[in-house]
Amino acid sequence: MAAGAPPQHGDMAAGVEVERVVEALELLLRQPAGAGERGDGGDDDSWAPETLRGNVAALEERLRREPGWAALRGLRAAVLAGAPGLGAAEPAAEPRWAAAAAALALLLCLRERLAQPPAAAAARRPGAAPPPAADTLSAAQARAVRRALRAAVALGLGPWLPPGAGTRRHGPRLLAAAAALARLATHPALGAPLLARHLGPLLAALCLLGHGPPEHTQRSASPGEDTKPALAQAPAWLRRLCGQLLSERLLRPNGVQAVVRGIMEGTGAGGTGAEAAAVDWRKCDAVAKILAACPQQCLSLEDYYKLVCPQILDLLHIQDKVTARQFQRVATTTLLTMAKGHPQLAEKYLLQPMLAPLLRCSDAAEIAVEDLSAGTVLVEEAELSSCVEDVFKVYVVGNDSSSLLLGSLQSVLGVVFSLYSFTKQNVSYLRSPCREILLWFLEKAERAVSLPVLEGLAGLESSVRLLHPRCQLRVGSQGGAVVAVEETISDEDEALYQKVSSEQRHMESLAELLSHCQKSGLAGDFFIRCLKALTHVAAEDEAASRAARPSAESLLEPEQHHAGPRRQLLVLQLVAVLCESVSDTVFTDVAQVVDFVAATLQRACVGLARGAGGAVEAQTLSMAMGLVAAVLGGAVQLSSSDFAVLQRLVPVLEEVSCAHPEPLIQELAADLRIAICTRGAFAAGTVGAAAEHVLGRRPGPSRTSGAGAAGGAPHPSTASGSPSASSAPEERSAPREPRAADPAPAQRSDGPAAAPLPELLLAAYDPQVPARAAALRTLCSLIKQRDPEALRMQEKLLQVFLENLQHEDSFVYLSAIQGAALLSNEYPEQILPALLARYGSPAQGAAEPAATRMKLGEVLMRVTRALGDMVFKHRDALIHAFLRGSRDPDSTLRASSLSNLGELCQRLGFQLGAVVHEVTSCLTAIAKTDPEAEVRRAAVHVVAVLLRGLSEKATEVLRDALRDLYRLLKHVAAAETDGAAVLHAQLALQELGEAVRRELCPPQTLQKRIVVLP
Repeated sequence: MAAGAPPQHGDMAAGVEVERVVEALELLLRQPAGAGERGDGGDDDSWAPETLRGNVAALEERLRREPGWAALRGLRAAVLAGAPGLGAAEPAAEPRWAAAAAALALLLCLRERLAQPPAAAAARRPGAAPPPAADTLSAAQARAVRRALRAAVALGLGPWLPPGAGTRRHGPRLLAAAAALARLATHPALGAPLLARHLGPLLAALCLLGHGPPEHTQRSASPGEDTKPALAQAPAWLRRLCGQLLSERLLRPNGVQAVVRGIMEGTGAGGTGAEAAAVDWRKCDAVAKILAACPQQCLSLEDYYKLVCPQILDLLHIQDKVTARQFQRVATTTLLTMAKGHPQLAEKYLLQPMLAPLLRCSDAAEIAVEDLSAGTVLVEEAELSSCVEDVFKVYVVGNDSSSLLLGSLQSVLGVVFSLYSFTKQNVSYLRSPCREILLWFLEKAERAVSLPVLEGLAGLESSVRLLHPRCQLRVGSQGGAVVAVEETISDEDEALYQKVSSEQRHMESLAELLSHCQKSGLAGDFFIRCLKALTHVAAEDEAASRAARPSAESLLEPEQHHAGPRRQLLVLQLVAVLCESVSDTVFTDVAQVVDFVAATLQRACVGLARGAGGAVEAQTLSMAMGLVAAVLGGAVQLSSSDFAVLQRLVPVLEEVSCAHPEPLIQELAADLRIAICTRGAFAAGTVGAAAEHVLGRRPGPSRTSGAGAAGGAPHPSTASGSPSASSAPEERSAPREPRAADPAPAQRSDGPAAAPLPELLLAAYDPQVPARAAALRTLCSLIKQRDPEALRMQEKLLQVFLENLQHEDSFVYLSAIQGAALLSNEYPEQILPALLARYGSPAQGAAEPAATRMKLGEVLMRVTRALGDMVFKHRDALIHAFLRGSRDPDSTLRASSLSNLGELCQRLGFQLGAVVHEVTSCLTAIAKTDPEAEVRRAAVHVVAVLLRGLSEKATEVLRDALRDLYRLLKHVAAAETDGAAVLHAQLALQELGEAVRRELCPPQTLQKRIVVLP
């Protein structure tokens, strides 16, 4: 281009002042009289032809006559000599081009002036600000320059760029204006505002000059053309040019990021509106299609993927928070588009490199892990974290459940599960993305795929590639994980313990995952699948018991004989964990309930075939058939399709009715089969009784006859104990999802509450935990209702509750604690002294266990909370009991007593009185001298709780003890070795400091007071 090497005018430019050039620009673009200032935005009145003609004439007049403008006149003449296209203009005939040429000439003069080296600066005083650079413009000058650039582009380029940039018209003038603007863009002070605001017109002019067709090919715009996108309006040559330039840039190093940044820059970043989000999504899809399409310049599609795919994966790792979301969206959309268009190449160059860190440590890895030394790191923490995050972005956020993506993720799902199970042992930021990845796969995969995958994760099948047996996960320094070669454990017992612990963690992690899949029905289907596997285990045991003993040759192959028992143990362990973890809503429809019952009945039939009938088998049949009776009895609304599903139970029920030795169970199975075959039109009384039993309308503990047991699906355990002992496990085991609604309270009136009080007292000593806990809860309800018969037997009730405090099951002793507290609240004068005596000293010469005394302390604290302000009457007895407990030989009881003492003092508040000195002395002595860190920690915690609870009253209640408490806290903070105690002391010091500050500097409040004068 002609402006590629312009002449230098250093001497002339040095004599021109920047202010003079800016003044000339303002004169050229002067607005007419009365026009308001519009800043830098839109068109203004100074560009009208009459105004431009007058401004150009005034500028020329000033340049000819003003002596001070001689230097600028000479510099402009030199500039025009180098750009002759800007000089051929007649203001009278073409005022707009004349003004544009004059503005461009003045801007070129300003560029020559700003390009001059700065003059030698005078000596600067110490501390003075440095002088500005030679090319620095003031705010007013920069504003004038921006206005001049806008005028130069609008008047110099705009008229020669028709809509769509279709033809080259007036080529010399367009060339001159574009050359001048390109020359201005080379200077930072002028190029920054030019490129920031007018890059589009300048690029359009350059494209038109270099690649545009001749003038005679101009096309006219068709109707509706204005409504099309900008690129669709452009002519064919411009679209071809843009595609060519974009492809060339795309094939260069870091070309993908440059193309994406150029297209997406300023689009939707930080926008919250629906329109901005829609534009953002449309641009992301457009960019993804561009990246996924192989350009014509690239001869091989595979070479293009090989070049572009690593750059696409790099887009997932952009750290800039402003653009990271858009770049990641583009990368995810591009990857999914490539996977749909060319799955083989996408898997080879996108998915496999992204999953490489996980594939490297799976048990199918090609790397010879056995040849590596122990402790060798296979996957670094940063690499593993980046891989998991990329998988989360592509699979979970992208949310495309194509077979290619599901298949590729399945290859590393075992490693992700091992990582998830590992992160549950500690705090790690990888736990959440690993869980979301696993749940996404289980949700999107077909049920025929997800169920075997779950079995593989549990170790029952080999379809899932787990972590390599020689690989070990270790905690990373940044909260992630590192994969390293495991060190060989020489101790066989330790190795076995590690293996069993790992399997247990995997089972618990799998159960936790299934707890999130209950709504979709996956958890219920997998639970039924495990029950069916349990039936196979029973059948395999039967077959193994009939087989002959292994020969000597078979003993040489232990792996073949240990594989079966190992799988059986895993099935049993998995069923046990699922029974403990999944809730009663695991089944979501009648079909799952039927499958569950069928699996349970088949397992019972296998037991009957072996002749192994007992209480457990009878209880299993009772639960299963009772559940079917509940479904038929109206627990759910059955449709015709549900009855078709229930038909699958008919053969199994027929087998039970023929094979079971108990006549009552035979009768119930036959009646259920008849009810199913008649679609509920006929149902015997045994079916209704079993349904009532399952739904909660079963007899209380006083019923011990065989008829009472028959209503709940009979079993032989009724002869050895109360039927409540067997009905409680049934209630916990039977799934409750098929019920339409729980029965009303009135329907439960014949439960334990209706039983006589002596029988309830007898049931409180039942060896079965559910029956005992139910009786204790019923006694608590009677005390709440102030039952006269129960209140008359308060001493007997107290004895029952205190004896049940010694039970090890929490369901029992918590019920006993509640009952003792309720009884003490009703009769504090009689009950509370007995509790205090039993808490503070041995009963009848025998020392109470520390655990029982701590439970008594919980009873005392519940009574304290219930009494409220009335606890002051028992203040001394309670405080002395807890003070004596703080000197007990058992450290756990000492800590419990201190905790109770702190809560009691907090509730007493101003009623604490002079006892505060005893409490302070006790806390000080324990915090300084007790050998157990747990007890010292509890003493300091009591001080912190006391200060926090008293809050604004702390300085008044503890006025005489504040100094001692302050010294104690300072001593603990300085000399204590236990970190938790030091933390409690620091928190207590903060509370104490705030309380003292509130006392010394109370907040000032402004109050408006109105006084009525007499």
